[in-house]
Amino acid sequence: MQDKITRLFKAIADPTRRDIFHALVIATSALSITQISNQFDMTRQGVTKHIKTLEEAGLVYINSQGRERFCNANPKELQEVNKWIKFYEQFWDDKLSSLGDYLDSKT
Repeated sequence: MQDKITRLFKAIADPTRRDIFHALVIATSALSITQISNQFDMTRQGVTKHIKTLEEAGLVYINSQGRERFCNANPKELQEVNKWIKFYEQFWDDKLSSLGDYLDSKT
């Protein structure tokens, strides 16, 4: 089984999934899969596959109402990606600072 950060990166790696997620984030209410499909030049089945990947990453949750399925964004899950990036941002800041100190000591 993939770990959480891997699922998140897989989900946001695809531009169509990012567009679907963005559409859900800016929507004022849940969107049906049909409403989402109408925004993209692909089959409903193709959009559904993308939504499933987003759901597996925890970025989208789906509620069924009768025969229709409605999607909501869960942007909080992106905090995991932010934490991952911040670790490496601090790593490179520290390395560049050390390099700067080293270069300053050689002049």
